[in-house]
Amino acid sequence: MNENNNVEQELDMNQLMKVRREKLDKLREEGKDPFKITKFNRTHTSEEIKDNYDELEGKDVTIAGRIMAKRIMGKASFCHIQDSEGKIQSYVSINELGEESYKAFKEDDIGDIIGITGFVFKTRTGEISIHAKEVTLLSKSLRPLPEKFHGLKDTDLRYRQRYVDLIVNPEVKDTFIKRTEIIKEMRRILDEKKYVEVETPILNTIPGGAAARPFITHHNSLDIDMYLRIATELYLKRLIVGGFDRVYEIGRIFRNEGMDIKHNPEFTTIELYQAFANLEDMMNLTEELVSKIAEKVLGTTKITYQGQEIDLTPSWKRVTMVDAIKEVTGVDFNTISTDEEAQEAAKKAGVPVDPIKTTRGDIIAAFFDEKVEETLIQPTFIYEYPIENSPLAKKLENDERMTQRFELFIGGREYANAFAELNDPIDQYERFLAQVKQREAGDDEANMMDTDFVTALEYGMPPTGGMGMGIDRLVMLLTDEASIRDVLLFPTMKPLNNA
Repeated sequence: MNENNNVEQELDMNQLMKVRREKLDKLREEGKDPFKITKFNRTHTSEEIKDNYDELEGKDVTIAGRIMAKRIMGKASFCHIQDSEGKIQSYVSINELGEESYKAFKEDDIGDIIGITGFVFKTRTGEISIHAKEVTLLSKSLRPLPEKFHGLKDTDLRYRQRYVDLIVNPEVKDTFIKRTEIIKEMRRILDEKKYVEVETPILNTIPGGAAARPFITHHNSLDIDMYLRIATELYLKRLIVGGFDRVYEIGRIFRNEGMDIKHNPEFTTIELYQAFANLEDMMNLTEELVSKIAEKVLGTTKITYQGQEIDLTPSWKRVTMVDAIKEVTGVDFNTISTDEEAQEAAKKAGVPVDPIKTTRGDIIAAFFDEKVEETLIQPTFIYEYPIENSPLAKKLENDERMTQRFELFIGGREYANAFAELNDPIDQYERFLAQVKQREAGDDEANMMDTDFVTALEYGMPPTGGMGMGIDRLVMLLTDEASIRDVLLFPTMKPLNNA
């Protein structure tokens, strides 16, 4: 039954496209090819007309947009035009346009892009409208919009054809406008604090700065394999070595990993580094960034995300990873000192242990991921991470098994990651060696040896605080979107099988 419906829909689509193509052919025969028009001078947008009605009433304006609705009533008609800012109604009559132009307007289809010149007025129902004096077809829509058939509710189709999604679901555009506002406000705050925005390479000879599987490509001229970057960290810290005090980069990151509602193979992050700053400075800055962005873009720091009430107002909870585990599970890793004890605790608690990650530190991280992360609804900084999963962070002075690192959690998800950056080149070299051994043992997300970065540290890097944040997840939070695909204009999709 469904197959028959799909066939009928496809036949309908093909027939309607044929009719529209015939209309275009006729226009071309008459020397009225809309695709030859190169410019159209509009004076106002739909929102400008609505916002300034008192000033514009009775005056001529020129708008342009897509026909979204049309009511033909003999010698007079109404249509709704959608432009980049919204919709506005137009009244079109044979008396004003003349018989030939009115007949041409009646042939225009839903989806066509037209220009209208006319005066501003209100209808008897009080709707602000334009009384058309002239209508110009600017572009012919050869494919009918989907709501003519079955609507654009299929999320897979919406992501593949975002251009159609934006046309028929105007609220989608609001999410992406907010995304731009979020990034703009982030830049404004950091620029005011005298951070310098920089750009670092996307093609790397070594994937570093994060634990992730890279994409591999080949450089033909150099005849070497290269990697799309998995982080911007190591290049940005080279700039701190070089004398920049405060740097940041907002850019695309690429990780050859799984896809779900929280992950896309390419995504956007901000990483920032500040010389002479510590982990507390990074907490304060992260808290300020998120709360100020929410206040600017949403007008409040109290939001709802997927039904959960979340308060982004500073100050946020700060708790060590070990204490957070104890709060949720009762297991106290302060009293567990050996790998064997940690493994036994994991077994009792039902926490899965990776066969190649069996140390006390590995199991602390596994405990947190399995039992604690999803419980952190209100903004919470979790700090003091095991050294095993923090190869670029400074050790704690009183416990060298743990590092000066935090992650920010909101709504049970991680949003930011920060270190008191490791600037000891000897320690860094040893950490890289440990990562290389993990890689040889089968951990394809472990870091490779980056001898040039070690060389940079040997020239001396000041004490530095660094923080990275996922822009896409922040946009999801502030626009109440459940999936990362809803905040990416063109998310990665598996190609359709056209065979």
